[in-house]
Amino acid sequence: MNRWFAAVLLTLALVGLFAPVALAEEAEAGASGAKTLAVFGAALGIGVAALGTGIGQGIGLSKACEGVARNPGASGKIMMILIIGLAMIESLAIYALLVSLGVLISQKSFF
Repeated sequence: MNRWFAAVLLTLALVGLFAPVALAEEAEAGASGAKTLAVFGAALGIGVAALGTGIGQGIGLSKACEGVARNPGASGKIMMILIIGLAMIESLAIYALLVSLGVLISQKSFF
C-alpha cells in the first residue's frame, strides 16, 4: 500500500512539474492542446475526489455499523451523526465537480 501511494504521489508531482512546460508549448502550437490538458486535469481532479470521498464514506459507514452492533440502543444518535457526516463528505465531491466544470468552461472545451 505504501509503495502504491508513493508511486501515485510521484506521478502527480511529475504532472504538476511538467504541466507548465506543456502549457507553454501548447500555447505556441495552438489552443487545442491546452483544451486537452484542461480536460485531463478536470478528469483527474474529479477522479481523485470521487476516490477520496468514496473511501471516506466507506470508512464512516463501517464504523457506524460497528457502533450500532456494539450498542444497539444508540442507533438513533449514530444514524443522525452518520447522515450529517456523509453529507459533509459528499459536499467535497460536489465542490470538486464544480471546480472541474469551471476549468472546462474556462477553456471552452466543455461545449
